[in-house]
Amino acid sequence: MSEKLKKPKVLIVDDAPDNIRILMEVLKEEYSVIPAIDGVSALKIANEDTLPDIILLDVMMPGMDGYEVCEKLKSSDRTRAIPIIFVTAKTEEADEQRGLAIGAIDYITKPINPAIVRTRVKNQMELIQHRDHLEELVLERTDQLEKALGKLESYSLDSIYRLTRAAEYKDEDTGAHIQRMSHYSAAIARQVGLKENVTKWILYAAPMHDVGKLGIPDRILLKPGKLDHDEWEIMKQHTIFGGSILEGAKAGYLKLGEVIALTHHEKWDGSGYPKGLKGEKIPMVSQTVALADVFDALTSKRPYKEPFSLEKSYSIIRESSGSHFNPEVVDAFFACKDEILAIKEKYKDKTQSLFYQIAGS
Repeated sequence: MSEKLKKPKVLIVDDAPDNIRILMEVLKEEYSVIPAIDGVSALKIANEDTLPDIILLDVMMPGMDGYEVCEKLKSSDRTRAIPIIFVTAKTEEADEQRGLAIGAIDYITKPINPAIVRTRVKNQMELIQHRDHLEELVLERTDQLEKALGKLESYSLDSIYRLTRAAEYKDEDTGAHIQRMSHYSAAIARQVGLKENVTKWILYAAPMHDVGKLGIPDRILLKPGKLDHDEWEIMKQHTIFGGSILEGAKAGYLKLGEVIALTHHEKWDGSGYPKGLKGEKIPMVSQTVALADVFDALTSKRPYKEPFSLEKSYSIIRESSGSHFNPEVVDAFFACKDEILAIKEKYKDKTQSLFYQIAGS
């Protein structure tokens, strides 16, 4: 196989040949670039045996515009996962919002800056490579577990242990964090009135909330300073990755883990991510985990901050009622405040693994 064929495949869709030539010139050294002059051609190419790794898509095209092409790609199981970057002369904020709302992962305005195009495409290709590696890692780990353990429940629980422990290798605070926040989440869920079996499952499912960070490049995940716009957009993808890792699970608590991983950064007022869910459209289990996660972050030491006092943390949570958090969940949190503080004390500076902490609960 030639070196060119081994290059990642980029599909460029634009009705203006000059624009295609410019983008091909910018990307040809690192990628195998395929042009399409209209939406119909783009859809045909995108559905070939070898899928494009990424699509650069113009908006204003005769016949089928870029928005319609994007919607068709995202409605198909075969092409839904292909990252799409709009490259367009439409510069209004509403245009960008529309593009991102229908599934694009980025929006570049014309005239293009070659360096920006290369960087944006490179960032997305790194995500793809990490996702592929992550899928291989999960398959490898799953195979090892199936050979080592004879019972379904045993290797299901061990899967949780392995996945949550894997995150600790990138973040030294994660081990204690996942112990505390899983118990916080169960306490809040119980107080808010969720069924006991769901509350028990949350104890197992909540630790998987950030498992998708395994797919985030270390240069972003471990960056000591503030993330820039592009880095933050990549970081937000951890919710999608987490949902994908757990997608299709049979066990109830793993199904719950998929929901939590995907939606724990949604906000009550609709300003969260990845889907911008609002109000009661956010699963209640994710609402409880979101508050538990934030409380632990506020009251814990991080490389970039000292722990906030309980008073300041409580104040932030109260101020976020109705915006970040469901007021009912905030009320439940304060109603079980003594239990929350007992959990905080019990799981401070623990080195014992989450698996044995849960097993002994």
